[in-house]
Amino acid sequence: MTASLARIGDYFRALAGWRALLASILAGAVYALGFAPLGIFPAMLLALAALVLLLDGAAARNRPVRRAAAIGWGFGFGQFVVGMHWIFYPFLVDPLEHAWQIPFVAILFPGGLALFATAACAAAMAAWRPGRPRIFIFATCYAAAEWLRGHVLTGLPWNLPSYGWGASLAILQCSSLMGAYGLSLLTVLFGAALAELFEAPRARLSLPAAGAALFVALWIGGAARLATEPTSFVPDVHLRLVQPNIPQDEKYVRRLVVRNWQRLMDLSTRPGGTTRGVIIWPEAAPPVLLQRSPEALAQIAGLIGSNRTLVTGNQREDIDANGERRFFNSLYVFSANGARVATYDKFHLVPFGEYLPLEAWARSLGITKLVGFPGSFSAGDGPHTLNIPGAPPASPLICYEILFPSAVVAAPRPGWLLNITDDSWFGPWAGPEQHLLAARVRAIEEGLPLARAANTGISVVVDAQGRVIAELGLNRTGIVDAPLPRAAAPTPYARFGDLVFFLLLILSAALPLALSRR
Repeated sequence: MTASLARIGDYFRALAGWRALLASILAGAVYALGFAPLGIFPAMLLALAALVLLLDGAAARNRPVRRAAAIGWGFGFGQFVVGMHWIFYPFLVDPLEHAWQIPFVAILFPGGLALFATAACAAAMAAWRPGRPRIFIFATCYAAAEWLRGHVLTGLPWNLPSYGWGASLAILQCSSLMGAYGLSLLTVLFGAALAELFEAPRARLSLPAAGAALFVALWIGGAARLATEPTSFVPDVHLRLVQPNIPQDEKYVRRLVVRNWQRLMDLSTRPGGTTRGVIIWPEAAPPVLLQRSPEALAQIAGLIGSNRTLVTGNQREDIDANGERRFFNSLYVFSANGARVATYDKFHLVPFGEYLPLEAWARSLGITKLVGFPGSFSAGDGPHTLNIPGAPPASPLICYEILFPSAVVAAPRPGWLLNITDDSWFGPWAGPEQHLLAARVRAIEEGLPLARAANTGISVVVDAQGRVIAELGLNRTGIVDAPLPRAAAPTPYARFGDLVFFLLLILSAALPLALSRR
């Protein structure tokens, strides 16, 4: 067995040139199998070990940093082509307008995101040391690059390494201490340590065994947390999440507007709930601009009556002091008799979806944003804590705003996370599953329950430990009636953010020096 593993290690180290690049792309594709909906975390860990072995081979040749950069780019490219293959789906909603961009997206999107893995591997090779130090060097550089991926420009922290543990809610509990980035660092360290199993003449077991023991301990601690913190509920708070399941290409078709609106109203009044509580519609749910539709507002007033609250997404038009028209992707809160009591504007906008970077230049090339409103959306100034009649104050988050660790709540601390989204943009399979997992991790990090209303699913109510209390699956029309779980005490992550991650990063960077001296 040991000899076979050594031969595999020698094979990967011997690869060079295009063969090493191809192997890195394949390793990145295998790595992506660890994310939802498949969740094959051993594949993710072994792919990281393969990447370290490929870098070992680069270190033994001339121009090692350049070779490592190419290997890192290949790994990132394979990861994002497979893990985010759903990114092509939004361009097919209006194929006449956007389908021509798909070949460019197929190369530029994963290729651009792969630059973070490129930088990580090049930096690791610049500091490479044989033996165990290289494991910590690689993990430090890779985890730092993942943090940068979540922050540079607008950031896109999609499919962080920590999300590979989506199959184990117990392990995800440590996010309440170190956040998604801290768990990502430990995950990369564990996967990289497995490269030690492929050493010749015999495997080195101590570092992989230590990594396995660490994650067993994290699982035990998480299981204990789940067992000792059962779900409890806020008294007399009732939620109804409405999932209209309207395909994106039918949402604003003129002849279907009445049908789409009536579906929202019918689901909201379906028997089975209570005459009190909070009704939540998804992102951009009304097929009309509510500001210009007094008939729709009158029907909302009739729906709500005097005992209910309605939360809905809708586009909002604003005329500034200079007379310029601006649009926002917004959330409205309507209370007794249809009075609008709160408005929230999305502040973390999707590039090319809701706004165009370098808009004038992009339009000169025929590139338009995916959301069919004039010009780019304007950004709000969130996050915010909104008062929700009939429920505790909430932190509203529209669509992918919930992706960003430590950027989902404001002072004063809310009692829950309120996420409205339209995941029909993300395709019918992997994208919504990945988006939901990230949202559940935010609940664990902050110690706050989550209510998530999605146009085509997945609509859920999640407690403060990430447990799904009620759910309506993908591509189904219906409602979720559920009580609101209680918030937990503020977690260490809620209080200190990424501090624990940065401390772990410093420790991981310092260990190679100690090991080299030893």
